[in-house]
Amino acid sequence: MSDYKAFLRSGHVPTLLASFLYFDFTFAIWVLNGAMAPFISETFSLSPAEKGFMISVPILAGALMRFPLGLLSQYIGRKSAAMVEMALIMLALAYGYFFVDSHSEVIAMGVLLGIAGGSFGIALSLGSGWFPPRYKGLAMGIAGAGNSGTVLAVLFAPPLAARFGWQAVYGLAAFTMLLPMAVMAVCAKEPPDREHQTLREHTACLFEKDGWAFSLIYVITFGGFIGLANFLPTYFYDQFHVTKVEAGQLTMLATLMGSATRVVGGWLSDRWGGINTLTAVLVFVVCTLVVCGTMGQQLAPTTLLFMLCFAALGAGNGALFQLVPLRWPVTTAVAGSMIGELGALGGGFIPNAMGLSKQHLGTYFYGFLAFALLGVAVLLMMRVMQVRWTRTWAEKGGRARSTGSTAAAFNSPRARRTAR
Repeated sequence: MSDYKAFLRSGHVPTLLASFLYFDFTFAIWVLNGAMAPFISETFSLSPAEKGFMISVPILAGALMRFPLGLLSQYIGRKSAAMVEMALIMLALAYGYFFVDSHSEVIAMGVLLGIAGGSFGIALSLGSGWFPPRYKGLAMGIAGAGNSGTVLAVLFAPPLAARFGWQAVYGLAAFTMLLPMAVMAVCAKEPPDREHQTLREHTACLFEKDGWAFSLIYVITFGGFIGLANFLPTYFYDQFHVTKVEAGQLTMLATLMGSATRVVGGWLSDRWGGINTLTAVLVFVVCTLVVCGTMGQQLAPTTLLFMLCFAALGAGNGALFQLVPLRWPVTTAVAGSMIGELGALGGGFIPNAMGLSKQHLGTYFYGFLAFALLGVAVLLMMRVMQVRWTRTWAEKGGRARSTGSTAAAFNSPRARRTAR
């Protein structure tokens, strides 16, 4: 209890809560097409491969939006960037309500929904910016738990689409953005850790091995989360022949676990170390994905396995972003956005792999297997890289060092040249 009170006193809690709400609602908008995919696919009679591509478009677009928005936040402030983004999201949703009525326009709408996927780096940096290094993992975990927006989307979008039509859901979603905008405007304060740096300094992590290593880990943890969250409504509907609304409810059970454990992953990483936590996560994810692919028509065990898989993925997201501010203490927003951009591209892999596997091989198993093998490769890479990490900017296992001197020295221009 005393540690919890110390955490609350160490930062600005209203900003953290505003960041969570902002990320929660934008995340829900980002995955709308995935949540409504059974309705959209039925309207346009899409093939399995077309379904996979349609679901992947918002994921890929959101990944590409993250770095520009993260860079913008460094110049106009994270709070201002968040307000600008939410206004653009409302305009995009208005377009969806009034103009989307063909397959090609659904694809275009997927690109616009990607604007909402760009909120990640801003939300985590804004929410954790007031907190000291020892609590950043927990603060980022709380802000990052806004990926629970997936739960809102898969829980409410299918029944609303069934009653009013899936195009109407875009219009209804536009009004929901008024709440996080109001809370952000009233409660959030720009953190004091903003620095004015050159574009080269902002993008330094793009030229370092660690930046790419973190991105590959994020391909599995977050790419797996967002890719599966978007594809599961279609998977449950096609594989188990449940109703569209039931497919959303089953997906909600799995994604809720991933959202809840993100905080746990950040908290655990502060104590046990982000590297140790990620090792356990990657092993567990690989095992559960392979088993999921072999379950056939067994709905209950498959749902339970997805819940466990999402719990591990959520903890992995929290663990990775416990490490980011340790490695890039003064450019966390941009580093986080770059890692989020490249890593989230992995989310587009799952829907396409699953769709192609089903269309050409008659089963989803090989889609699961392909992503599991990628997870094994990333785990081996991380275990090699962690030797240098724990000698330079992190304690054994990936815990924060007692002082910032080592991290600051490692992030000097000379040290960054050596690390490339």
